[in-house]
Amino acid sequence: MNRLPRHPLLADLLLTLVLLALAVGSTQGADRWLAAALTVPLIWRRRAPFTVFTVIAAIAFGQWLTGTDLFADVALLFAIYSVAAQEPRGRVIAACVILEIGVVLAVARWAAPSVLPSFILLTGMAVAAVGLGLNVRTRRAYLASVEERAAQLERERDQQGRLAAAAERARIAREMHDIVAHNLSVMIALADGAGYVSEQDPKRAAAAMEQVSQTGRHALGEMRRLLGVLREDSTGLAPQPGLDDLEPLLEQVRAAGLHATLETSGAPVELGAGAELTVYRLVQEALTNTLKHAGSHARAYVRLQYDTTGVEVEVTDDGPGHARVAAGGQGLTGMRERAAVYGGELEAGPAPAGGWRVRTRLGSAA
Repeated sequence: MNRLPRHPLLADLLLTLVLLALAVGSTQGADRWLAAALTVPLIWRRRAPFTVFTVIAAIAFGQWLTGTDLFADVALLFAIYSVAAQEPRGRVIAACVILEIGVVLAVARWAAPSVLPSFILLTGMAVAAVGLGLNVRTRRAYLASVEERAAQLERERDQQGRLAAAAERARIAREMHDIVAHNLSVMIALADGAGYVSEQDPKRAAAAMEQVSQTGRHALGEMRRLLGVLREDSTGLAPQPGLDDLEPLLEQVRAAGLHATLETSGAPVELGAGAELTVYRLVQEALTNTLKHAGSHARAYVRLQYDTTGVEVEVTDDGPGHARVAAGGQGLTGMRERAAVYGGELEAGPAPAGGWRVRTRLGSAA
């Protein structure tokens, strides 16, 4: 059923052959050549609608001059239909004027004495052909707009999918960085400490290496939990760390030699699991930076100050602050991105009293 629209030239050829057979069959003698001249141009009605109409109209005018009345004049209706369906408005109006003049001429010569009924009939047929062509034009334009809108929606859907995938990759990259950087920093500090005391105090060295082993297993567990989120069968995974895990985090860095304290003030408010994870990762990354840049013998202070609207997180240390101004790598970028998700602006830089300070504020879940 859909083969002819897919091959318009074949459809026009069949239409022309049918009209040609009817027109030639209804005439005799030399009039058959005139009938053929009126119908054959319809083969090209889709390629050059206005030109085909003009040619047929000119041949029809020559026919009128000879006084010959032919069935093949119906080709004018098909031609003006094509003009209405494809050509600009100016050409459609011009074709309508030409056709109506032809109707008047035809009625004046062949319709006497029933001039008015014949004029109404022929004009009605012309209007129907033009109206049908305009309706097809409108329908095509509507279908084209629908297809364009569908294509646009598909492009937007693909773009949203790419943005979501990029955001997820960035989130996983932040998690991976925080986990790997923190635990490796702790393990390096412990290993260095074990190396320093291995000859003088083998027991302390063995304890430090045991702590290295525990830290490595803890890091491996976090990595497995994070990567497990990417699997479809991710049910039963351990929850992400939150505020209750801050003290174990400090114990871990203390084992590496860093003196770290946690101070909480104000009445705790409900932050939500995502915000609690953000606080944990911010503190973890700040302590990791202290280990890396200030050394394991520095002092770090973690302060959480709650109020009715959220919590202020501040991590300070007494290490050399100005030496870290140019060391803003992925860790600092990740901290800023995490804080921005919950409406916080991260401040990181040398503290007024010396050392380094990281501070931000996150809103509550209420």
